[in-house]
Formats: sequence, C-alpha cells, structure tokens
Amino acid sequence: MRIHIATDHAGLDFSRHLIEHLSAAGHEVVDHGPQSYDPIDDYPAFCINAAHAVAVDQQAGVEALGIVFGGSGNGEQIAANKVRGVRAALVWNLSTAQLARQHNDANVISIGARQHTVDEATSFIDAFIAEPFSLEERHVRRIAQLAEYEATGDIVGKNVDQ
Repeated sequence: MRIHIATDHAGLDFSRHLIEHLSAAGHEVVDHGPQSYDPIDDYPAFCINAAHAVAVDQQAGVEALGIVFGGSGNGEQIAANKVRGVRAALVWNLSTAQLARQHNDANVISIGARQHTVDEATSFIDAFIAEPFSLEERHVRRIAQLAEYEATGDIVGKNVDQ
C-alpha cells in the first residue's frame, strides 16, 4: 500500500520513525514534509499535499492511505479534510483507529504527536491500515451523504440548512 505522510515540527521525529516502520512492513511511503525542523513551520500545505495525493491515488485505483501529525492532530485533520474526497479522522486510541476505517472508510488518520508516545501512535496507525471498511449499508449510505454534500452543498431529502 502507498502511505502518504505529513507533519509539522511537532511530529517530525514521529514521521521519521514511521517512514522506517512502514517501509519495513512493505509499504511505499511518500513523505510530504517537512524535511527539516523549523519551529515556526506551517502544517496546512504539508497536510493538504498528503491528503490530495491520497485522493488522487485512490481515484486512480491505487491502494493508498494518509497519516498527518501535529501537536494535537486537530489542525492537521482540519487541513486534510479540506481536500475533496478525503475523510480524515482524529485518532487517540486503538478503537478510534479501527472505527475510523470500519464505519467511516477514513482514508487519512490524524494523530497528536504531543499526545502520544511513538509506540502508541505506531500501534494506532498499524490498526488503521489493517482495518477494512465494513461495507455495511448504513455506513455506505452516510458516506454517500457526505460526498453528496461535499459536491453539491446539499443532501437531498435530509433538510440541510442552506
């Protein structure tokens, strides 16, 4: 699987560890930055680039997921979710990692590097990658509604305020 990663200065050490860990597990890892430590760097472009690459790969039929890091993971998740076709989930334990894939077919995971140890974050990521989407009708229906809103600004028959 191709794994796109991005971070800011807070997650740089995590990303270096993950590149090694995921590569050793047989994944193709694409690092969207940063390449060096800068305490005042800005995460949005890094995370948007990683998320965009996931969306492009998936549209092309390439099996791909993304991982974004920051101090809390919140801003990075928000940035990734600005990309059409991306469903980025903030993950803080094994259960949220698994449910992000099972129920939401999340294609990007966001983790707070200042909130977890490297070992914890690695276990969340491994669980996220290993967990398949359930394909249950209710989850498929809800994801379709999100995609419809993303594309049109409405969900037909669901009384979305405009």
